[in-house]
Amino acid sequence: MVTCARTPLADSRVFEVQRFGPLMLLAAASMLAVTPSAMEAQQTNERWVMPRTADGHPDLQGSWSNATMTPLVRPPGVGAVLTPDQVAALEGGQQDFIREQLADSDPDRGLPPVGGEFTGNFLFDAGGGAVGGYNFFYIDGGDDIAVFNGEARSSLIVDPTDGRRPPLSEEGRRRTGERFASQRQFGAYDNPENRPLEERCIMSFGSNGGPPMLPNYFYNNNYTIVQTADYVMIMTEMVHDTRIIRLGTPDPLPAHIRPWLGDSWGRWQGDTLVVETTNIHPEQNLAGYPPAAFKPSENIKVTERFTRADEHTINYEFTVDDPSMLSGPFSGELPFKALDGLVYEYACHEGNYALANVLMGARAQEREGVSNQPDTR
Repeated sequence: MVTCARTPLADSRVFEVQRFGPLMLLAAASMLAVTPSAMEAQQTNERWVMPRTADGHPDLQGSWSNATMTPLVRPPGVGAVLTPDQVAALEGGQQDFIREQLADSDPDRGLPPVGGEFTGNFLFDAGGGAVGGYNFFYIDGGDDIAVFNGEARSSLIVDPTDGRRPPLSEEGRRRTGERFASQRQFGAYDNPENRPLEERCIMSFGSNGGPPMLPNYFYNNNYTIVQTADYVMIMTEMVHDTRIIRLGTPDPLPAHIRPWLGDSWGRWQGDTLVVETTNIHPEQNLAGYPPAAFKPSENIKVTERFTRADEHTINYEFTVDDPSMLSGPFSGELPFKALDGLVYEYACHEGNYALANVLMGARAQEREGVSNQPDTR
């Protein structure tokens, strides 16, 4: 899928309530249920043999997807592992919701109000605002609960054990306050640097490209992995970000050089590829935090582990440690599932004419004495 949207980070509290409300309702039922049993182990072919490259390491190559309906952050009151009945209820409810959204429109419906209206559905409103945009023909955020090592997970975060991200540290709060103060001197459409990275086609919305590489719960959660004895390349469909991970003894970049996606070095620990990334760009959206609330510091390190679990699965683990911004590290786990198909280029804006037009519109409003600030009503 190669459509494009100006989409806010898909991890707001509104989004959690609308997409993952069923998980919250399960909290009360969980208190009455017997101790959740682990879901049946992921099906594997007993004859499957780990494929290996010419240098003897596990072959991670191919196309993969991390799309899932399991949220990054665990809703309060829900256990870490879901029962089979809970999984069936959640996945069945998701399919019912999709069928409802794909139903034919009423041909006798009235006209929409002038200026459109918000539907209250986060996905639709984020993709098209009050005038409409994406529907479930385009949206493909994931319809299954994430199953990791045979356990159906209620959140991707597993540490801290409550499945929540740690709050900002005192230093993190100070830096964030300074950022907000600096931003207040500019209008939203004063210059291109004030627009989000995804609108400028620089990075994916959310943390698709990583590190850590997380689902965006919207669409295009697909990857292509290519590896050699010296490199692992991971191409992300969303805004065609490409990570190049060097293997061997790290020779890190100087501290002042902080590229998009950071500076990644990998090594093999047995059959697991371990990747450590530092020097992450200070403007990069990271790990599901709202973009304005958290930006990585110069001291951040993200550690990832890729383990081929079976013919159709890579187990992906990550730890985010930023002692300057966060009160503690946090870790998560999710499966990458084999994708039966190719990953095509996500072209985003061809030439990005839309951004130039947005800014020209704002300058025209200024000449007419009209405010170009967004309507927050």
